[in-house]
Amino acid sequence: MALDAQLVQELIPSGTLRVGVAYAPRPTPIFVAQAADGDYQGVAVDLGRALAQRLGVPLEIVAAATTAELTRACLAGEIDLGFMPADEERRRQLDFSPPYFIIESTYLAAGQAGIATQADVDRLGVTVVGIAGSTTIRAAGRSLTRATVVAAPSIDAAMALMKSGQAQVFALTHDALPPLQRELPGSVILAGAFQVTGVAMAVRQHRPAALACLTRFIEEAKASGLLRQAFDAAGLGRLDVAP
Repeated sequence: MALDAQLVQELIPSGTLRVGVAYAPRPTPIFVAQAADGDYQGVAVDLGRALAQRLGVPLEIVAAATTAELTRACLAGEIDLGFMPADEERRRQLDFSPPYFIIESTYLAAGQAGIATQADVDRLGVTVVGIAGSTTIRAAGRSLTRATVVAAPSIDAAMALMKSGQAQVFALTHDALPPLQRELPGSVILAGAFQVTGVAMAVRQHRPAALACLTRFIEEAKASGLLRQAFDAAGLGRLDVAP
């Protein structure tokens, strides 16, 4: 990818590509995980590294506990791009590349809660936990009228509420729930989805050269197999790259 003055100004003003990623106990198409040596690993890191190599610039990984923090960092100019779901609220503030993964948000219900379907969640006495500022908790809040929705600062904090019984349901993306289900014996991942949206690379608005660069990069990463390789390397071989 050729660097011109406009692209440098819009995407790498510091001379280093500052890539924002959110972390979790295990990698997903959205989240990265921290290895024993302290480095972060996952799809977003692999894509950020590949983009920096193609641009011929150094890479800085900026990790945050939630995608809401990445949204704020992107808007503040603290990072040059971030990996996050592209819901309607974020699209009012940021511009997005084409999606590289399609997420479906659903619920993990504790075994003793007596919840077997999406409809069972929305009732008095049920507490639903989600990640603060996430697209998933926003969607859950819009769809639930009787249940109580509470925000946790991280996946670990949300799971602590589930394990203590303070929350009976965890709203999260379907792809991230199977390993968490194993930590809660008897829990159930509910069929269906209350939200479907794409995961993409985000930049601040009114940066056409930067957006065009990310768009071209994602399209080429799909066509070349780079995205498939990143999914497989992260142990996500069962998941499909967005078309």
